[in-house]
Amino acid sequence: MNTEYFKKTFRDIFQAEAVLFKSPGRINIIGEHTDYNGGLVMPAAIDKAVYVAVSKRDDHEIHLYSESYQSKYVSSVAAIQKTEHNWVNYILGVANEMVQRGHQLGGFNLFIYGDVPLGAGLSSSAAVECATAFALNYINQLSIPQMELALISQKAEHTFAGVNCGIMDQFASVFGKKDQAMMLDCRSMEYEYIPLKLDGYKLVLLNTNVKHSLSDSAYNERREQCDKGVNWIKDHHASVEYLRDVTQEMLLAHVKAKDENVYRKCSYVVAEIERVKKAAAALKNGDLSTLGKLMFETHKGLSEDYEVSCKELDFLVDQVKGLDYVLGARMMGGGFGGCTLNIVRDEEIDRLIDNVSVKYLEKFGLKLDAYIVETGNGSQII
Repeated sequence: MNTEYFKKTFRDIFQAEAVLFKSPGRINIIGEHTDYNGGLVMPAAIDKAVYVAVSKRDDHEIHLYSESYQSKYVSSVAAIQKTEHNWVNYILGVANEMVQRGHQLGGFNLFIYGDVPLGAGLSSSAAVECATAFALNYINQLSIPQMELALISQKAEHTFAGVNCGIMDQFASVFGKKDQAMMLDCRSMEYEYIPLKLDGYKLVLLNTNVKHSLSDSAYNERREQCDKGVNWIKDHHASVEYLRDVTQEMLLAHVKAKDENVYRKCSYVVAEIERVKKAAAALKNGDLSTLGKLMFETHKGLSEDYEVSCKELDFLVDQVKGLDYVLGARMMGGGFGGCTLNIVRDEEIDRLIDNVSVKYLEKFGLKLDAYIVETGNGSQII
């Protein structure tokens, strides 16, 4: 990120001096579809980020400019409303949520730029929200704690972007640390940093460049199936609140006979929460190969039991299985498209990308995009 160019462009557009902030995108090492079940996740912030330059105004107007869209938008603090522009909604959603919580906001200029690939499942939207929250908190001297900034950003996604997401994305964007993953308990919001030392290996994302329309309806359906399983178990175990509280034995006793499909969905989640614990233990011991095996297990569960994968994602995982220089791979995110996450030995990365790209093009007629990502620090002033 060229900060001098950023500041100069801001000056040219707004005739003012800017303060700069950044918030990173994120990956999820393991723990998929566990967040809304009160479970454990293991995200990490990455070295691709959204940057905002911001300054206070003397009036109550909001002036926004996007480098990516080469587009300007004007509103006011007193009349914040949803628009047809997604990039604007992420920013206005945060401002609106701050106002709703009783924080005093003045007018502001904001220039946004990002290098988080869009539509790849790296949470570019959470990065926009968190960068905006940090910037508005700073220029208005609001002293809002970091966890509340993450929650404000999450609520903005619910209300202005219309996506009923869990807290993981915004949490990772705020609290990320270089060379660390974070094990977050989505029920208690307690978390711990887990060392992510990838000696001789790197994290490689292979982007299917597809997004099947099933994704939203299936996501809602999975949530309903999980809730159904919990409710059936609650009839026998009153203390159960989430699938987090459930054992495989409970599922066998109270769900399997009622609905085999609901049983498989719930069983995947219960198993995945256990895999997050095993992955944390492996990383603390510097045992990357065990982490890799757990990732392959996660993909199998997501594909066969939870049924949120697709033929493109399965193909990419199948292509790297059995290669001694790939420790693990799995689909990452909500499913039905997006990326696979792979742990690949440094010197074999180019060969892997070249080989798989050719096969993917032959099979699906689609270009494969690849990103090598490293862990990074969370939201900050630059």
